Amino acid sequence: MAESAPDLNPLDADAVDALVERALGDIEAASTLEDLRAVRGAVLGDSAPLVTANRTIGSLAPQDRGLAGRTLGGARSRLSAALDQRHQVLASDHEAQVLVEEAVDVTVPTRRRSLGARHPIETIMEEVADFFTAMGWEIAEGPEIEHEWFNFDSLNFDIDHPARQMQDTLYVDGRSVGGRTEEDGNLVMRTHTSPVQSRAMLERGVPLYIACPGKVFRADALDSTHTPVFHQCEGLAVDRHLTMANLTGVLDAFARAMFGPGARTRLRPSFFPFTEPSAEMDLWFPQKKGGAGWIEWGGCGMVNPNVLKANGIDAEEFSGFAFGVGIERALMLRHGIADMHDIVEGDIRFSQQFGLTGRGH
Repeated sequence: MAESAPDLNPLDADAVDALVERALGDIEAASTLEDLRAVRGAVLGDSAPLVTANRTIGSLAPQDRGLAGRTLGGARSRLSAALDQRHQVLASDHEAQVLVEEAVDVTVPTRRRSLGARHPIETIMEEVADFFTAMGWEIAEGPEIEHEWFNFDSLNFDIDHPARQMQDTLYVDGRSVGGRTEEDGNLVMRTHTSPVQSRAMLERGVPLYIACPGKVFRADALDSTHTPVFHQCEGLAVDRHLTMANLTGVLDAFARAMFGPGARTRLRPSFFPFTEPSAEMDLWFPQKKGGAGWIEWGGCGMVNPNVLKANGIDAEEFSGFAFGVGIERALMLRHGIADMHDIVEGDIRFSQQFGLTGRGH
């Protein structure tokens, strides 16, 4: 390259012409845009001979400055024109090469297939389980086909309680359940996850702190707000000296974990066979459609002493609290889902809205 003659004499036209000829050869020899950038720096950069020579014009005799300026200016013009012309050629070649190397045949059929998406019910149940395990509670599970005693009797339901009727409860013929035989046939599809609490009290004893997320069944028709198969999470704590204050503290923390820092709960007196006193739990929901307000979220209360006794716990020494919330209801509130059909009908487009999809080839 034309890097020599740093002391180029601007009045030596032959030396200037020779330098230009060498530079033109380097320009023509550049085969890539990167090479051309290197040549441009060598012939017209700050330390190039033509540039450094141009800086000496001011020290020449006044009568020589015009000639030196014309000589060096003409040389620089020739090199600039040659560089621009070569750049156009190399840029065109580069674009053509990119088009060939990165060409995509859009007519080729793809073999991409969807890997599906995790259902938001599953992920919200995992979120609930994470909350309770972070508090030191255990996650308890039980059978979905349950004996009537666990589903009703152990929870202080009277024999004539309306919940036992066929229009509310799905009964199962025990002889038709693979591997299990019940002479009286008193098997039901569990109507809540409370039987898990009874089993835990009998098997684990006290103190006891458990959450029971799971699937439950009711003889309901599918509509915008009901489904015969849905999910609940119930919580149970049994220990010495537990009060309603402990219950409200857990519920408020749970509400904030599920609905954000602005959420809180309030309790309204109610009645459930398995708790006394009992309360309906309302949720203060900042994102409520139409403006922040209270929304019914679930039921709760102090465990009825009859339930503790039925499950082998001394009700004089221990007390407990319990609560239950619907998972589908929590999902509908959090994401503004208006119709239960969207949750249960299995359309993958519903799950894909929650950013839980994968793609494969």
